[in-house]
Amino acid sequence: MVATPFTPIASLLGGALMGLSAVLLMWTTGRIAGVSGIAARLFPPYEDRQFAGRLAFVAGLIVAPVLMRLVTGGLPAQTIGAGTPLLIVAGLLTGFGAVWGSGCTSGHGVCGLSRLSARSLVATMTFMAAGMATVFVMRHWS
Repeated sequence: MVATPFTPIASLLGGALMGLSAVLLMWTTGRIAGVSGIAARLFPPYEDRQFAGRLAFVAGLIVAPVLMRLVTGGLPAQTIGAGTPLLIVAGLLTGFGAVWGSGCTSGHGVCGLSRLSARSLVATMTFMAAGMATVFVMRHWS
């Protein structure tokens, strides 16, 4: 088992930036920073005045690691012990969960909880419990 290093400053800064971006998006557009909803609305039938903003939001998610590498000279070390088939299944299940739950971790966990949404509380408790159960099973029963 590989231990993840404890990075309180980077974690605090990352969380603060996520919160700030969610607040700024809500303040400037009145929209929730739910990444799955923003990404889904890049595809037809959604064509409106906010397309460029959604595209910029998703592009920022892609460009941020590139900028991180340019500024710091590297990226945090990551290890993925799963093969491609398992990653595909995990991605499909995550997408299904985001659609079935009417949102993702950013929409429910960051924005919904801060707005005291009961639906987001239930969704966040559900995906956190599922994640904890998955980690437990993978570390103790495999």
